[in-house]
Order: sequence, then structure tokens, then C-alpha cells
Amino acid sequence: MSDFKKLALSARTLVIFKSLKERTVFSKLLMALEYESAECYCDFVAALYMHSDNLTEYMLKLILENENIFMLTRGQGKKTGFFLDECLANELALLEEIAKIPSAEFERKIGFDGFLPHYATSPGIDFSQVYAQRIYAISQYGYGIYSEYHVFMVKEGAITPVKNPDPIKLSQLSGYEAQRQQVIDNTIALLRGRPANNVLLYGDCGTGKSSTVKAIANEYRSKGLRLIELKKRQLHELPSITETVCKNPLKFIIFIDDLSFTEDDDDFAALKAILEGSVAAAADNLVIYATSNRRHLVRETFSAREGDEIHLKDTMQEFLSLSDRFGLSISFQKPDKLTYLKVVDSLAEHYRLKMPKEQLHIEAEAFAIRRGGRSPRTAKQFIEYLKGNED
Repeated sequence: MSDFKKLALSARTLVIFKSLKERTVFSKLLMALEYESAECYCDFVAALYMHSDNLTEYMLKLILENENIFMLTRGQGKKTGFFLDECLANELALLEEIAKIPSAEFERKIGFDGFLPHYATSPGIDFSQVYAQRIYAISQYGYGIYSEYHVFMVKEGAITPVKNPDPIKLSQLSGYEAQRQQVIDNTIALLRGRPANNVLLYGDCGTGKSSTVKAIANEYRSKGLRLIELKKRQLHELPSITETVCKNPLKFIIFIDDLSFTEDDDDFAALKAILEGSVAAAADNLVIYATSNRRHLVRETFSAREGDEIHLKDTMQEFLSLSDRFGLSISFQKPDKLTYLKVVDSLAEHYRLKMPKEQLHIEAEAFAIRRGGRSPRTAKQFIEYLKGNED
């Protein structure tokens, strides 16, 4: 049996990294090692080229993102026993050996007279050392999909990564610095393992409530922060989502945008249970950040006040007190003229507009009047309009 065939056989007995065999590149690599044919080799390289032209770096990325029993155990702060540690050491050594096979070695084994594609390797990378460093900083990097992505959504009951999230940065936001700092401070407390509040950001449209949450998620992703966006109609998924991430070493924001309820809304109870800290929902590594145009979240009507319920006052009080269950409520109101023009100036500087400030302010005010009022969103639309028409 050749050395390649022995490596392929050993790789098929992986335990900790067993799921790697489900990855296309690795499975085709094993086929190339086992059959030593030009066709299998080219199939493998074609699959590799879809991700990288460096086999060692790609294999290391797969290993670091792999969600396995060792990573899960250490991620929960538990110790691993001697046999699991021994298994990890042997499997990492095997995978490192496979990941460092040069394409020239394949050429020699295959003995094909025609052209065969090449790939790079990185002989100096120590898989065991890099993996140990990742385990040490697991609360910063995470594992599985949480190590590769930082923004997620819920699709058909499963937490699914958002591959192209909004890239908004805190440095791009102007105005509402005091309000934004409250959210930042709360987020830092969460990241440091201190008590953190659920936050309600409420106020007028276009004032930067949602942008604040997204920018904070982008700013602190390297510190171990992840964001899961949840639609209002998905609030019944909250307990299962909490159960899924509660033992994860990372910190999570459950983001609910544009939140409001009607009097007979079934989703009301699900959110209320989370905010009250029910036994099933409690999690030290998770907070809820919600945005709303309504301070009290519930769309209240006069007809509801005149209903036929005996204890109507108690019911209405329950609905109106939901917002009070957020530990931190922050108001984002429409800006006055001075604040609006400050946002315009900041964005104009960011976009490097050449228009004189006096003319810029006159046109910004006119643009706001045409759009129905001042807001950071209006300011951004105005600046982007100018930039798009700039010579």
C-alpha cells in the first residue's frame, strides 16, 4: 500500500474531525490520495480553486471552523480528558501532513505526461499550535458558523448566516452620540461578562436606531459579539434560539427591528417571557436590542379602550408596561436644525464633497422640506444625491 493510500485510509477513520469528510474539497482530496489518478486529482484541485489556491491555509480554515466534540466541550468551559486530547493531537498531525502534500508529489505519484494544475502549500504552519491558540481565545472567535460569520437571521427555525451584512460603521454615524454611547456601554458590559440590559431604541423614523445596532455588531465582532436578527413574526422562536446559543462562549444580540404589537398579538407573550427572564429563556451571554417607532410598543385604539372586558384597565396596563421590561429605553427623536446640519457636515466630510458649507446648508434644508422633515436618513440621502451628481 502506497503512502498516499495509507493517508487516505487514516483520514477515513477520523473521530473528532469526522465531519470534514462531508466537505467537498476534503472528500475529493481523499479520492485523489486513494486512487492516484489524474482525473481524481483534477477534480480535487478544481474544488480547491473555488476557495483558495493554498491547500494548507484552506485546510487550516476548515479545521478552525469545525464544530466538533472537543471544540464544544472547551467552548462550554469544561475540561477534556486524556483520551480526547490524545485523539485531537493525532488527528491534527494527520491533517497537517495531508494539508502539506505539494502538488509536485501528486504529479510524481500519478505519472501523467500531460499538464496537471498546481496549488501552493505553507510548510511553516503548525496546526497544533494554531489550534491551541484558537481554543485559548474561543470566547473571541467562537466555532462553526459563528467563527466565520458575525450576523445571522432565522430561516425555517434554523440560525442562518448573513453572508453580506450591512457594513455600516460607528464612525459613519453622526449625531445622537449620547444615546449611542449608552448602547455601546451596555454592549461592552455584555462582552466583559457583566450584567447587561435588554435595550429598547424608540423614536422617529430615520434617526439611526437600526444603524446603531448594526454598527455596534460590526465594531465588536472581533471581540466575540454576534448578532441574530429576528422578525416580529418569529418571536415564538426565541426560546429555542436562546437554548441553542446559551452555552456558546460568544456573546449574542437578538435584534428585533421595527417592533410593535396589536392588542390580540400572539407574539406578545413570547417576548414578555424572555424580558421577564423565564427559566427557559435565561442566558448570561445574550441580550435583546429592539427598535420601535412607539414608546409603548402596542398600537392602542379608542375602540380597544371601550371594549367589553371586565378588567380592561389591567389588560391595557399589561400591554403598555411591556416597554418598561426593557432595562434600558433610549429615545431617538427627530433632530433640530442644528443637529441635522451637524449630521450633514459630517457626511459631507466623509464623502469629500466640494460644495461650500453655506450653500450646502441651504440645499440640505430645502431637501429636508421636500422630504417631509429632518432626520439622519434624510441627511444621508441628500449627501448621496449630491455625490452622485457631482462632476
